[in-house]
Amino acid sequence: MQPYTVNIKLSARTLTGALNPQNRGAADWGWQGLIAYGCHSLVLVIDSKTAQTLQVLERHKAIVVKVKWAKENYHHNVGSPYSLRLASADASGKIIVWDVATGAARCEIQEHTKPIQDMQWLWSQDASRDLLLAVHPPNYIVLWNADTGTKLWKKSYAENILSFSFDPFDPSNLTLLTSEGIVFISDFSPSKAPASSGKKVYISSPRSSPVHNKLVSAAGAKKALDKVKILITKEKPSAESVTLNDCLQLSYLPSKRNYMLLLYPREILILDLEVNQTVGVIAVERTGVPFLQVIPCFQRDGLFCLHENGCITLRVRRSASNISTTPSEDPDPDPIQELIYDLRSQCDAIRVTKTVRPFSMVCCPSNENSAALVVSDGRVMVWELKSAISGRSLRASNSSASPLYSPVSFCGIPVGPSQKKLPDLSLDNMIGQGTVSSEEQLKGYCLQEVHLKFLLTGLLSGLPLPPFAIRMCPPLTTKNIKQYQPLLAVGTSNGSVLVYNLTSGLLHKELSIHSCEVKGIEWTSLSGFLSFATSTPNNLGLVRNELQLVDLPTGRSIAFRGDRGTDEPAIEMIKVSHLKQYLAVVFKDKPLELWDIRTCTLLREMSKNFPTITALEWSPSHNLKSLRKKQLAAREAIARQTVSDTTELSTLESSVISLLQEAESKSELSQNISAREHFVFTDTDGQVYHLTVEGNSVKDSAKIPPDGSMGSITCIAWKGDTLVLGDVDGNVNFWDLKARVSRGIPTHRGWVRKIRFAPGKGNQKLIAMYNDGAEVWDTKEVQMVSSLRSGRNVNFRILDVDWCTSDKVILASDDGCIRVLEMTMKSACFRMDEQELSEPVWCPYLLVPRASLALKAFLLHQPWNNKYSLDISHINYPENENIENLLQEQLYSLPNDIKELLVDPEFTLLQRCLLVARLYGDESELHFWTVAAHYLHAFSQEKTLMAKAEDLFSQEKWSSPLDICYDTLCENSYFQKFQLDRVNLQEVKRSNYDHTRKCTDQLLLLGQTDRAVQLLLETNAENPYYYCDSLKACLVTTVTSSGPSQSTIKLVATNMIANGKLAEGVQLLCLIDKAADACRYLQTYGEWNRAAWLAKVRLNPEECADVLKRWVDHLCSPQINQKSKAILVLLSLGCFIRVTEMLHSMRYFDRAALFVEACLQYGTIDINEDAKKLIHAVFADYARSLKTLGFLQAATLFASKAGAAGKDLLNELQQLKEEGLTE
Repeated sequence: MQPYTVNIKLSARTLTGALNPQNRGAADWGWQGLIAYGCHSLVLVIDSKTAQTLQVLERHKAIVVKVKWAKENYHHNVGSPYSLRLASADASGKIIVWDVATGAARCEIQEHTKPIQDMQWLWSQDASRDLLLAVHPPNYIVLWNADTGTKLWKKSYAENILSFSFDPFDPSNLTLLTSEGIVFISDFSPSKAPASSGKKVYISSPRSSPVHNKLVSAAGAKKALDKVKILITKEKPSAESVTLNDCLQLSYLPSKRNYMLLLYPREILILDLEVNQTVGVIAVERTGVPFLQVIPCFQRDGLFCLHENGCITLRVRRSASNISTTPSEDPDPDPIQELIYDLRSQCDAIRVTKTVRPFSMVCCPSNENSAALVVSDGRVMVWELKSAISGRSLRASNSSASPLYSPVSFCGIPVGPSQKKLPDLSLDNMIGQGTVSSEEQLKGYCLQEVHLKFLLTGLLSGLPLPPFAIRMCPPLTTKNIKQYQPLLAVGTSNGSVLVYNLTSGLLHKELSIHSCEVKGIEWTSLSGFLSFATSTPNNLGLVRNELQLVDLPTGRSIAFRGDRGTDEPAIEMIKVSHLKQYLAVVFKDKPLELWDIRTCTLLREMSKNFPTITALEWSPSHNLKSLRKKQLAAREAIARQTVSDTTELSTLESSVISLLQEAESKSELSQNISAREHFVFTDTDGQVYHLTVEGNSVKDSAKIPPDGSMGSITCIAWKGDTLVLGDVDGNVNFWDLKARVSRGIPTHRGWVRKIRFAPGKGNQKLIAMYNDGAEVWDTKEVQMVSSLRSGRNVNFRILDVDWCTSDKVILASDDGCIRVLEMTMKSACFRMDEQELSEPVWCPYLLVPRASLALKAFLLHQPWNNKYSLDISHINYPENENIENLLQEQLYSLPNDIKELLVDPEFTLLQRCLLVARLYGDESELHFWTVAAHYLHAFSQEKTLMAKAEDLFSQEKWSSPLDICYDTLCENSYFQKFQLDRVNLQEVKRSNYDHTRKCTDQLLLLGQTDRAVQLLLETNAENPYYYCDSLKACLVTTVTSSGPSQSTIKLVATNMIANGKLAEGVQLLCLIDKAADACRYLQTYGEWNRAAWLAKVRLNPEECADVLKRWVDHLCSPQINQKSKAILVLLSLGCFIRVTEMLHSMRYFDRAALFVEACLQYGTIDINEDAKKLIHAVFADYARSLKTLGFLQAATLFASKAGAAGKDLLNELQQLKEEGLTE
């Protein structure tokens, strides 16, 4: 039999409820899978998989308005481990950076006293990971070092800044949304404030344009779009035509470069920033529900949209190639008309009321396949996308949207047709890129059509709105230890009683008992309580009283006073006697009633001339012990007559003795005993009355005259020999009944609302509640232990107090929270690893750094001892047992489908690296392995093709291009196709000469001369550029002639570039096929991105590689320091040895070793002496780093692969192993 243990240690915690309207934008989903959101001045951290609260951070004095998790886009090792860093900002302008695991504040930042409008961690973080950019109202942006709290620079702008967005493709681009329009900043850098005040553009709001009415009707949306001509202007629009604050949000699209979305309540506009032009509109139908928020995706061109009814929708862009094949429409002569985002999935809406409305939505950044909705009533709903493979029959019903297909590859590796349905790891594992153009290709790819649906996988609900009445269940004793649960009953204003288990902080039961506000609760046993509620008074001042007796296990409740209760004075309080035998019910203007709880009978209703009661308390003394002794004697006499077996008698005696040790709880013996109990009460004059109740008789015993120093008594508490009275003026009187002395103390805090003694034998602490806070007193010493005052230490008001255990108090406050605090009443965050969770949570960030990295190595280098297993005890990992248990717990908490993948022998090393990067939410690993997996596969395919030289198509059909979100890392052919599609779309959408010019320039660079000439000839004769454009058209058409004309053009081009006309010179060079020179000039003048773009669309692979390699050298230079970006560029060029060298020189030993292993598997490295040396050095260094993690088995494995470089290390490890064995 298992030894029975009970956890009596309750950690301090906070139960939270509804949010404050200012908390609306304060929510963020971190890469590690945790969601943080603000609730009044608290920050809650919950696990997205199990929907459990892991941490409540309490330090802000004002309401939290923004929270942001730190990025994880850096290489993690023992020096810079996986850690939970969160920044939260409040309405008084304070920013706190937290270490969430310990609940400690790392640093506090304060600049102004107005609410922070927006903040973001910087993402281009090769140099520093501690930079935080914040908008301090009205118009400042400040860059902070969030580790030290130092201000790096501050810059002010002309307008009020509402929010900002960083360009995900270029860290020097930042866009501000201001009260007037948009400001584009192109010289953002962490080292100094932007020099210019940015390029200001105004939004001519679509709402004010006459077209808008048509925009809303669904059918006319497409036609109307062509009429919403220009949305971005340099001139400030006239006042009547524009309502600027209409724009709710501005975001760059992370899925493709230079696109931005603007969110309005009834439409989302997609802008192409190359031409500053709207290229797509997503409009809500006239009867549709307006938008609140939108989150654009990275992995696919999709948008998560939140609507005002709490419904989350996913829209995915219809792929250009599919538009022409949709059966329902006539084939378009020019297929690319605009960007169309089809609604692919939507979740259920919530019931919106005055107090319940959706606040914000957050989306999982690493997988992008789940979204969480934070509701104003404190609920958090986690919706997960699931994909289902559909038959062709479903297709006909939904034919307007092109079908979605499953991806061609899983975790970077192409999948065969026979493979079973893989788990929905992330959005790009669920839907393919949508570049299928024909039925034949469909058959060739053997693609399956998928449908997406949202499933509710997590729900966390908060406390209802205050006011509350709280009562802790009877305390733990030696007798009830076996069945004790620390339950807290919370009566609410809507008539329900919530019972929380304070070990886990989870809701144990919700009971709808009353029809009006619950005013008080008293427990009658560990499994039952009485609660009373009173309705609002009628014009006679009479109410309906409801008093219910509830049995907790069954949830059954009975009306305790039968059919009494309608139209009578309100119940003021109910008090249960010490032995839970009797109940006193005190009314406002009606005499006291005494009831027997066990039989639910009325013992006595006092007479009309009975004094009015202001306070009442039962005495802890009673005569149960003497009654028990009498009854026991009688029982023994009967037992002696009937039982001769002495063994039975001795067991009876011992059990009786144990029962007598604690006479505080009612046992089965006392069912038929009515013990005598006492209570005291005070009347309006302050006179104290003492009454005795026994069976069904009530006797007066004594009256004590009033104490002159006290005002009207409001409450009494009695424990042992101490009686404490509190009055309306804040005086507290301590009576020592044994020594017969009393001592009055004026607290000067006004009305004493409530006093309660702490549980536990001999514990003489008590808590007193006032209008403006609470105090804890020690009645033995008659001195105050701690005090809490609203407005001084805290900014919430206290509504009710109770004791949770002998040293912890419970406070219910008007911010809708219930706090369990230490006796000092200081709010404290707890350590996350000390918490009792009802379900295990996968979060390696909570482990100590060495353990989390060792766990990662354990998952990456399967199989161990030729066996795939998730049991860490099989391997030699000589850490202490505690850590091993924690690691094992983490492994158990992984979802089953992921466990299956991890132990699947066919799951390759690259797939494993990608999966572990996803599990750890490691952004830099994820990007590295995505690009590495793609190009390792592609280059190994090329090698086999060159060896076999067989039918190209059959091989090629398996590889899909790298997603366009990787921009210049994509294959050249795919990149070119994307750019051509883009310029075609710009051409369709152009609305003025400026746009046409930009299109012409792009077409010339892309080599589309015929189309460019057509556009040049369109120029109007009145246009000042008419002559220039006509000549340019002539030049472009005749340029093909050879010889001297080429050298002239080249000379002109170089002169132009030398005189500051870079773009024009580059264009001329492209005309004469000197794009390589053009790239060189662009790089010389610092236009590195533009040069890379041009190289990818115009140059052959060798020339392109030269340009990109020069870019790599630039990225590695100390002043730029973007080595991680450089590594990705090298991967796309197939320079795998150079990648290994760089990883090794940057001391990314784990990544380097895994990469080398993958290259060797794919045969993409030519092994020569130098390569061998490098590989051995990488393995040896990795083995050393594993040794420092204490992971000896893995260290030995890699030391043995390291040849000569690993010899000494192997010997060391061998010695360590032998020492370990001898111990």
